[in-house]
This record gives sequence, structure tokens and C-alpha cells, in this order.
Amino acid sequence: MSVIEVNKTNFDEIVLENNKKVLVDFNAEWCGPCKMLKPVLEKVANEVSDVEFVSVNTDDEEDLAEKYEIASIPCLVLFDNGEEAKRKVGLMSEKDIKKMVEE
Repeated sequence: MSVIEVNKTNFDEIVLENNKKVLVDFNAEWCGPCKMLKPVLEKVANEVSDVEFVSVNTDDEEDLAEKYEIASIPCLVLFDNGEEAKRKVGLMSEKDIKKMVEE
């Protein structure tokens, strides 16, 4: 599975109403570490089948970034049954992302 782009019109349906875990990558086009994280997330998304991986561009979706108090990017937020379960800020390794979603 790949990382899909979400926005305010489909965020609730894809993230909050999902009965699977969902890892949300809050990012921006201009962010260097975000660009470096993207291929790592794609790789993990293709290896972990029981977690949905989605991406939110904070420049395009300022309301979502504000709602979830995203102060620094990249910011990975893991939702489990529509509730925030974990949050990590900054560039992460493949191993750390897998650990985050599998615990």
C-alpha cells in the first residue's frame, strides 16, 4: 500500500472513522526533512499491511495542522480507532517508524 494524500474533506473518513491504525505524516513541500522522510514512509507502507499511511500538506491544510497542534514538521501522528495514540517529530528511520506503528 502506498501513502495517500488526505485533506480536510476526506480526513475524518480516512483517519478518524477507520478501524485500522492510521499514521498521518504532516509535512510541507519546502521541508527538507519531510522530503527525506517520504521514501522511507513509502517503503514502510508497502511492508506493513495492517496500518494505513496518509500524508497531509500543512501549507494546503492549515486548519488540520492547527486542529492537531502541529508546531514542527515532519510530524508523524498515529491514530488508533480515531484517537491520537502516538506522536513523533522529526526525521525517523524505517526501524523507528515500524516500531511506532507496531507497538
